[in-house]
Amino acid sequence: MSKALINSGRSIFFSLCEWGQEDPATWAGDIGNSWRTTGDIRDNWKSMTLIADQNDRWASYARPGSWNDPDMLEVGNGGMTREEYRSHFSIWALAKAPLLIGCDLRSMDKVTFELLSNKEVIAVNQDKLGIQGKKIKKDGDLEVWAGPLSMKRVAVILWNRGSSPANINARWEDIGLDSSAIVNARDLWAHVTHSGVRKQLSALVEPHACKMYTLTRRTA
Repeated sequence: MSKALINSGRSIFFSLCEWGQEDPATWAGDIGNSWRTTGDIRDNWKSMTLIADQNDRWASYARPGSWNDPDMLEVGNGGMTREEYRSHFSIWALAKAPLLIGCDLRSMDKVTFELLSNKEVIAVNQDKLGIQGKKIKKDGDLEVWAGPLSMKRVAVILWNRGSSPANINARWEDIGLDSSAIVNARDLWAHVTHSGVRKQLSALVEPHACKMYTLTRRTA
């Protein structure tokens, strides 16, 4: 199939699927443009979080033109809460996963449209550097996911997978920043910027929710 598509003389995206059974991240990059890393996703919190973890295992194999695919987005199908869907979309975006809408476009409600059309989150997914973000810190149900972006920026997600509100911290040394760096932190869901943040990023995160940021170093 790969050879046939190449020989067609047209630019065609080749998405492979064998459900991750033969570790396609280790070989599919020379054949196609994306490959499923997991079994089929289901529209519930347990399935989504399990698949996020399974896909994260293969982060180092992704590169421009060759992507890990943890299956389609379930946002809008009704099996998760708004915050759970926000976490789902954020993690898929950071992981540079193909953002394939899996709900019925004919019956999409306003909340679903607002989640799926967040241009700042989509921009992280489409960043030209093309490096998959990954889980870099875990403390029980509290996690920090992060990855580099173009123009020396960093994308960060503070994810609370627990059942109670909690403070989550991402220290600069954990996410690839110099300890002396001063950054502007752009909250991609609240659409506000926190200026002059030093040493670490901290936030109170609600249960099954996340905060997503891009960090830009300040210059003198």
